[in-house]
Amino acid sequence: MSDATPDAGSAKALPSRHRALIIAALSLGGFAIGTSEFAAMGLMPDIARDLAVDEPRVGHLISLYALGVVVGAPLLAILGGRLPRRTLLIALMAFYALGNLATALAPGYAGALLARFVAGLPHGAYFGVAALSAVAISPPGQRGRAISLVMLGLTVAILVGNPLATRIGQLAGWRWAFVGVAAVAATTAVLVAASMPRDRPTPTRALDELRAFNRLPVWQALAIGAIGFAGMFCVFSYLAPTMLQVTRVTSGWIAVGLAGFGVGAVLGNGLGGWLFDRFGLRAVSIVLAWAAAMLALYPFAASSLIGIVVATIAIGLMGALGPILQSHLMDVAGDAQTLAAASHHAAFNAANALGPWLGGLAIAAGWGWTSTGPVGAAMAVSGLGVHAWARRTLDARRAVARVSRAA
Repeated sequence: MSDATPDAGSAKALPSRHRALIIAALSLGGFAIGTSEFAAMGLMPDIARDLAVDEPRVGHLISLYALGVVVGAPLLAILGGRLPRRTLLIALMAFYALGNLATALAPGYAGALLARFVAGLPHGAYFGVAALSAVAISPPGQRGRAISLVMLGLTVAILVGNPLATRIGQLAGWRWAFVGVAAVAATTAVLVAASMPRDRPTPTRALDELRAFNRLPVWQALAIGAIGFAGMFCVFSYLAPTMLQVTRVTSGWIAVGLAGFGVGAVLGNGLGGWLFDRFGLRAVSIVLAWAAAMLALYPFAASSLIGIVVATIAIGLMGALGPILQSHLMDVAGDAQTLAAASHHAAFNAANALGPWLGGLAIAAGWGWTSTGPVGAAMAVSGLGVHAWARRTLDARRAVARVSRAA
């Protein structure tokens, strides 16, 4: 492979089969990340038994992973900003493989907490750089499609990877699920190295990117994801014990409930791109209003197997929020594209930390396993409030711009 790096124009001249191979490799990395991120949710009872802790404390493993994403996304995006994207993607996936292997080998609860935090560090930076790389090699006018294809790996992980990891963990031990993730991450690093053209680093200055990033519309978009999306994670994190204690099914059915979230997430991922193209930022209100209603109905659905599976599909449609906010961030981030793209996933993992924490508080207070639904609905409504504020801000900025042009 030549050391010459394609610029945007020559990269888009790659043969379609070569572009498809690169995006497939990037999507496989998303599959590894999605499987690892949600594996602890399906294996919560198994991890609790092995580490001799209760389920809410296992929820802290989820929160520590999410905290790692929040810390690592902007930090690694800035530190890796001077590296070629190909090099950075390979390094991030190798790092991810090691973090998940450390999880599998953790000797106890404290070690598992540390390993999950470390494993989360490269998550956001990988997705941010992968999305920008996919856009760079795609023809004009296919930005949303390129992003959704990279994100497809994450949503397929919810549909296939997480239930599979849950079943493997139940049969062979929860640690083997993370060994499998480490293997997929290592395979991704090899495929990216083999398929992605070498590129030149983009000269950037950290302070310049931070200045471009530190704008109100960027922070509002991140807040919508961090607050509004917490509702889904509030329910998702405690689905396994809810199915055992409320729905009263055997552990083999947990994978089916998790797959329901996956079906909804895959459908939502495609729906989100279409909604953004049609409605722009207004699509956020459609998704969050739907989510608030479905989360509020969750306690009534959880008593039957059919009801809880249908509910997980309906709540999983919140995945539409991902491509909507990612596309919006690319519009408002200016010269801070890499940092904003990485921080988008940090915001969603702030939701992954906030949701389990609030759900755990409600459960510990004695409100019951299904209290995660109403708590999640309240978070979706809060996200709608932030969205209304963001819309007013953008409308005001556009009005000022119109007056300036008229003058």
